[in-house]
Amino acid sequence: MQIDDTDRRILRQLLAEPGLATADLALRAGVTAATCWRRIEKLTQAGILKGQHAVVDWRRLGWAVEVSLRFTLDKTNPRAFDEFLVAAREVPEVIEIQTFLGRVDVRLDVIARDMRHYQEIYRERILTLPHIADIESLMLVSTIKETGSLAL
Repeated sequence: MQIDDTDRRILRQLLAEPGLATADLALRAGVTAATCWRRIEKLTQAGILKGQHAVVDWRRLGWAVEVSLRFTLDKTNPRAFDEFLVAAREVPEVIEIQTFLGRVDVRLDVIARDMRHYQEIYRERILTLPHIADIESLMLVSTIKETGSLAL
């Protein structure tokens, strides 16, 4: 699907403030509410706009520790990826799972209330995941830039 300047204006406004009501979004994008709604529907149907969601600040809810775990899997088992991913999805503290090509196969983002809680999660849930050949842990210190947007 080709997008035009109107679509770009709508997308820019959505990225800037995802919670805007359609009428407010339309006003900011310089179109009618009906046009805005139709454009959003087209962008969604084309898979360009995947949806809107809430972004939770886990630290404000008492989840003070965030660790990125990078896994290299033992690929001698042809089902290693599938079995690892099924088990990783079952860990409630895993908030993101990504797969890669290269030395690292999978990355899990894990949150915990504090270091003691993280150690419990690591020992009881992470180390029991199947087919792990190697783990690298990176503890989040601060987020400098967090955006899903590019210039439109």
